[in-house]
Amino acid sequence: MKVLPHPKYHHILVGFFNLLMTNIPTMKYYIKGRGAQINPSNPFDKLVRAKDPILQFSDTPVLDQLKTRYVSTEAKTIVNKVISPDVGLEYSLNPYQGCEHGCVYCYARKTHNYWGYSSGTDFESTILVKDNAVELLEQKLRSKNWKAAPIMMSGNTDCYQPIEKKTKLTRRLLEVFLKYRHPVGITTKNQLILRDLDLLKQLAAENLVNVTISINTLDDDLRKKLEPRTSSIAVRLRLLQILASEGIPVTVLAAPIIPGLNDDDIFKLVKKVSELGARRIHHIVVRLNGDNKEIFTDWLDRTYPDRAQKVINKISSMHEGEMGSSTLGKRMRGSGKIADMIEQQFRLAKKLYLVKNKPFQYNCDLYHQIKEPQMTLFAREAC
Repeated sequence: MKVLPHPKYHHILVGFFNLLMTNIPTMKYYIKGRGAQINPSNPFDKLVRAKDPILQFSDTPVLDQLKTRYVSTEAKTIVNKVISPDVGLEYSLNPYQGCEHGCVYCYARKTHNYWGYSSGTDFESTILVKDNAVELLEQKLRSKNWKAAPIMMSGNTDCYQPIEKKTKLTRRLLEVFLKYRHPVGITTKNQLILRDLDLLKQLAAENLVNVTISINTLDDDLRKKLEPRTSSIAVRLRLLQILASEGIPVTVLAAPIIPGLNDDDIFKLVKKVSELGARRIHHIVVRLNGDNKEIFTDWLDRTYPDRAQKVINKISSMHEGEMGSSTLGKRMRGSGKIADMIEQQFRLAKKLYLVKNKPFQYNCDLYHQIKEPQMTLFAREAC
């Protein structure tokens, strides 16, 4: 029989617990199913709060507080101009803000601050759902001033994260892209994309879609800690194979490469994805800007304490002594000996194994034919 304390003394017990935790700063626990283990203060907040989720929610079980909650929002716009020339795309679209996949290194974490949340556990446990995303996209594609250009879904957070199974926002967005024959790119780590295979096949038949599957390791034990709520590596490899067999162009994004954690199986990774039908593979080295530095190093201390400092030193060596970089052209590939070694391994691995390394070109002509049928006699270049 469970004996509960009398309500009269509850606040005393809470106070004692807070005092105990405050005086044991080295105590390490692990929140299973979450990447970030801390919740740094939002830099835009006037108040500074405890970073430890247990201290923040000391009067309620922490795991109850960290259950994912969804917040309905009405976005003002849905198609965003990408101003970074090294990203390789002009526009992005994100039906969700925050991502339950919980990848501890995610560069998008700091964007949660602009919505009033922390980039730590908030980012993966408080998901904003843009309910009007479909309507906004259709308005954009019907606009007289819009000219066809590939729009990347998941430029910030995964469009196939768990809540998509219920909302079907991504599927409805794909239906709009198909309706207007407009080019779209997708980046994901979730097998839920197979639900929309019927739409993807129709888009692919007219060169309107390219799918990028994110796979940065073949070690699923590492994946469980690094990307706790994503599809397993085996599932992603099977996903790649199915998409490729259905004639859908598939690119693999090996990102991020973290020296000391997942840089030892680059050749095996490239060989495997090539055998399964990937047409291209690109890589990005880890960069930890803003709160990501603290979130990642805290996670590293809890999960791989034996090699934490070595990994940190290697990361900083790729960014001129810092944990991240914002310099265009360098931030994603890094610099220095370790970054060069990673680059050379990928270059050689692609030369050895990736025989299908063919460029993909989206078809922008069909959109204009539907939007401006009177112009169908004039040829337009692909985008």
